Amino acid sequence: MTVRLVHISDTHLSPTRPLFLDNFRRLAEVLAADPPDLIVNTGDISLDGADREADLAFAKAEHDALPAPCLMVPGNHDVGDYADLGASQPADAARLARWRAIVGPDHWVRDVPGWRLIGLDTQILGSGLPEEDGQWTALADALAGAGTRRVALFQHKPLCTDRVTDTVIDYWPVLPPARRRLLETLALNPPVLIASGHIHQWRDRHVDGFRQVWAPPVSFIVGEEAQPTVGTKLVGAAEHLLRPDGGFTSRLVTVDGLKLHDVVRLRAAYAPDPPA
Repeated sequence: MTVRLVHISDTHLSPTRPLFLDNFRRLAEVLAADPPDLIVNTGDISLDGADREADLAFAKAEHDALPAPCLMVPGNHDVGDYADLGASQPADAARLARWRAIVGPDHWVRDVPGWRLIGLDTQILGSGLPEEDGQWTALADALAGAGTRRVALFQHKPLCTDRVTDTVIDYWPVLPPARRRLLETLALNPPVLIASGHIHQWRDRHVDGFRQVWAPPVSFIVGEEAQPTVGTKLVGAAEHLLRPDGGFTSRLVTVDGLKLHDVVRLRAAYAPDPPA
């Protein structure tokens, strides 16, 4: 049986700042008309779950209403970002515990015919948290135990922006030291697909031995003033058809009725809360 997996990302949901809720619910309507076998959200499910528990709980409830089982990994707006980048919301034990209590595991393994799907929490890579050690062990075990299944990896931040040998340290990809360790671990059983989000652009290419697919955001794009175009700036989703023989097809899914928000022009999204 071919498994139809819809890959969404960067939904940025909030009960108090529902700027992108209409896009999410419009996508949910389309999926309900033709439900996939599985949905994966590669992070930033919430607008500001890293500091607002209500955002994370609201996002989880909205995903629970989707018409198929939904797996999620956290993004920087859910559990925080790399301290090495000077993040104002660093990924830490408290934020990670909140995700696990409200949403569930931050990394996971799911087997479907011919495939092992692995969800990775990129936000704790290089963090030094005890939970990071647990994830490295779980990843190595999942790769080693895949048997004849092909491996697909789902994560928030992409492996790299251009090449795995990139040395630039910036906000967008997995940082080089963690990337090197990740590549060493993946060598145990290299994935044929690495699916990610975070960039808020669609891109599908084969480079450095991996098929790397960036899902477009459901919520918003980032204008040229703040981010150069390296893929295609649009909103929508991706779809992966996973065949039992290990073959697969990935494609962009556009959805009529989604509004093309530009976060650069939506200052209210991340403006400070008004005084109580």
